Amino acid sequence: MSAAPLKILVVDDEPPIRKLLRMGLSTQGYEILDAPNGKTALELLAKKPDLVILDLGLPDIQGHELLRMIRARDDSIPVVVLSSRGDEAGKVQALDLGADDYVTKPFGMDELLARIRAALRHQLQVQGERPIFRTGDLSVDLVRRIVKIGDKDVKLSPKEYDLLRILVQHAGKVLTHRFLLGELWDDLTDAQYLRVYVRQLRQKIEGDAEQPQYILTEAGIGYRLRAPD
Repeated sequence: MSAAPLKILVVDDEPPIRKLLRMGLSTQGYEILDAPNGKTALELLAKKPDLVILDLGLPDIQGHELLRMIRARDDSIPVVVLSSRGDEAGKVQALDLGADDYVTKPFGMDELLARIRAALRHQLQVQGERPIFRTGDLSVDLVRRIVKIGDKDVKLSPKEYDLLRILVQHAGKVLTHRFLLGELWDDLTDAQYLRVYVRQLRQKIEGDAEQPQYILTEAGIGYRLRAPD
């Protein structure tokens, strides 16, 4: 089972554009939420998308106003704006309001994908995370959610990936059982659940799970991921 895909919210009133984006982005492994108007877009924000693609020409809420509303609810989510070719003032206003980037219609899918990756990468850097974390032979691409040992891909369950990501975010620091349990589960306090996932993760990324080199145990306290190279 692979890690849960990144969710992209597509906000555009043109059905052909939404269909094009759904098809193009799905082939890259993204999960797509789509909204034909601003009202639906605001409702879908509750599903916590990882990025928003926003067309400025919507039927119910003016695009820049919707961008303001999105930013008021979540000031960190990346937003890539779709704009018409001649709307230079609209692009500038959108960027001033907090959009991360813009793509002009008509657009190429390769360009849009590159802009999406750049926006996600920038968000990680703002949060103090490395887009690609490396220590020893272990590498974790936090944008594409790809984990490798050397050149070999490592398939993780969503929970295993969430655990590894938290460890990566705090690499070199000791994380207590309580902290990790609180980050991974809403209502679990039994560290045995955590030990099960740590063991499973070690079996996938360590050369010898009994003598780990990456996920180190701090006896009676918690775990620490080896610091990046």
